[in-house]
Amino acid sequence: MIALTLYDEARRALDAAWRVDEVMPIRDRAAAVLAAARIARDEQLVRQATEIRLRAERKAGELLREMAINGERDRGAGGDRKSRSPDATVKTLDEIGVTKSQSSRWQKLADMRTEDFEAKLSGASKEIERALVATKAERQMEKRQRRAARERELGARICAWPTKRYGVIYCDPAWKFETHSENGLDRAADNHYATMTIDAIKALDVESIAADDCVLFMWVTRPFLMMGGAVCEAWGFEYKTCFIWDKIVAGNGYWNLDDAEILLIATRGNVPCPAHGDQKFNAMQHELKAAHSAKPERFAEIIETYFPHLPKIELNRRGPARKGWDAWGNEAEGAEG
Repeated sequence: MIALTLYDEARRALDAAWRVDEVMPIRDRAAAVLAAARIARDEQLVRQATEIRLRAERKAGELLREMAINGERDRGAGGDRKSRSPDATVKTLDEIGVTKSQSSRWQKLADMRTEDFEAKLSGASKEIERALVATKAERQMEKRQRRAARERELGARICAWPTKRYGVIYCDPAWKFETHSENGLDRAADNHYATMTIDAIKALDVESIAADDCVLFMWVTRPFLMMGGAVCEAWGFEYKTCFIWDKIVAGNGYWNLDDAEILLIATRGNVPCPAHGDQKFNAMQHELKAAHSAKPERFAEIIETYFPHLPKIELNRRGPARKGWDAWGNEAEGAEG
């Protein structure tokens, strides 16, 4: 809205201008706005500033030509300023504040047919927009490269510790869910694996395996959402965001049907989040549920995509550890492959 207002004001000022020294400040301001718009990659402002600058230069060219025709401007050749009356108001380009190159270029703009000038405006805007897109892509690539380098360097630092530490901890705590009736006992987690109280989960010695710069991915069911945050805090992590697993097929529940679980993401220290444009995965992931409490491998794959070089461990892993990961838990087995 502000950009549009400035654009309208500049157009009105150009229409009202009748001297070059009135046009020059409009042209200079448009050039300054254009430079800032390029840095900010504001395509709309680039188009508007480009148009105002070119319209101002065309208007200046028209006025310079009129000054020469009316004898108000020294053309620099074919005339003797000394022979003129001292009262004559004849100015040189230097006195006007315009270079010879600018004067020539702007008068060429003034000589263009209206339709040709409008075509030039359109072409100039599109050319700058293309440059902006290219610049934006280059900057995004640079950010990706810097982020990838940071992730590799962090992985190397963590692996250099004398005692094994991890930059990624992926866990599915054994939450103990209290059923409200005997009908719910057959669905209780205790019938499938040993569970732990909240205090016992908080007391796990995650501190001894977490690197100073570490990211935690923790599964929580919706009833345990607040307790999941408390566990993150107890382990020394700060909540950032989450993934949501849409199980596609709904299960049971007291207040609503259980059709989703939440994967909390929390960090400690300075862990590089994905570079802008590399957040390729939606927060909501749709995967059909399998055995009780089993989590889709899709989420581990996402973690590997984001952090290929950080040492990783999965707590409460069922079955063999993923290739390149360590695993801990009553049902964990040796690494794959």
